Amino acid sequence: MIIRRQFTQIASAIALGGMLVSAPAFAQEVVNIGFSGPLSGGAAQYGKNTLDGLKFAIDELNATGFEVAGKKVTFEVVALDDKYNPSETAINFQRLVQQSKTPVVMVPHSGGGYAVQTSNERLNALLLSYTSVPKITQSGNKLTFRIPPDFSTYIKPFISHAMSKFGKKVAIANADHDYAKAWTALFKPAWEAAGGTIVGDNPMSYNKSTDFYSGVSKALAEKPDVLFIGGASEPTGLVAKQARELGFKGGFIIMDQAKMNEMKPIVGGYASLEGAIGVLPVVDDPQPAVKAFVTRWMKVYPGREPGSEATYNYTAMMATAGAMKLAGTTTDAMAIRGKLDAAIKALPEAQNLANYDGIEANGGSIIDTRVGVIEGGKVKQVKLSELGK
Repeated sequence: MIIRRQFTQIASAIALGGMLVSAPAFAQEVVNIGFSGPLSGGAAQYGKNTLDGLKFAIDELNATGFEVAGKKVTFEVVALDDKYNPSETAINFQRLVQQSKTPVVMVPHSGGGYAVQTSNERLNALLLSYTSVPKITQSGNKLTFRIPPDFSTYIKPFISHAMSKFGKKVAIANADHDYAKAWTALFKPAWEAAGGTIVGDNPMSYNKSTDFYSGVSKALAEKPDVLFIGGASEPTGLVAKQARELGFKGGFIIMDQAKMNEMKPIVGGYASLEGAIGVLPVVDDPQPAVKAFVTRWMKVYPGREPGSEATYNYTAMMATAGAMKLAGTTTDAMAIRGKLDAAIKALPEAQNLANYDGIEANGGSIIDTRVGVIEGGKVKQVKLSELGK
């Protein structure tokens, strides 16, 4: 009996000790952040770039410790592959919200974003939409945060720069996918409204070819001053390279999907893009906070330069976490959305790599976007608000 009583006491002590040791774990809250994007197929690298920007912020939040309403919060990413297919995004979104209980879901393509918007208000889930298509914030959806700037904000400043440097004749030689078509639909009337002439309109299947000489020759036939190009970075670089090889001396307007630093090795250096205007490469951004981010990033991903997909989604996650803290909740998406503007304005420079000034009532990010122009074979940072002055 004595032995049994002692054994019982020891077992109880061990159990109590285990409870005491594990007690802090019960004081922690795990918050799942959803992601549905292309992780296989031709757009897999793009999907990975956006996802890694999100993860990078979450890793830093978890490493430094984060609290909401006095409770320690640990974030985890639940990522699902949608193969860039909106119907797959819709299915993934239901799984993420209903099974993984994600209050926030990031989707890096407009078609998937539209699919999510059909049910995210009903399911009380905030959509972090990584697309610059204006339509995503024109639907009246109250639980959408458009992460990058509306691409229409680029058009007039880009036109002003190109016309002032090179002339008023433009030829269109961009890609033929839906995003490029949306850009072109706004670009053409804006160019003509500025007094310019469109002397060629020859979009090409950037994803199906590596030889653009025929298409570029056609675009150059009427001797344009400017070429409007853009799609994925590699084929965009090839189009620019082949235009130079065919004797084109004018300027390039580069659609925001293409990144000049990723085009650089293809064209043989920035000198071949002299006079071009496009998205400011992250690695060429002179801001100390961005340079520090690049250093941290390269330690985790050696040999892989971060792009705007990384910095924008990093900032968006930091802002979302800040909104949770201000709202005092990790589950009420409407309350979190309501604090996003204040959270963005409270971000320290080290976390506000996208230079957000706030968020519009419709969910669009407010940014005086910085872009890059190539002058003397180097990237020069310019604010959109300064172009055309």
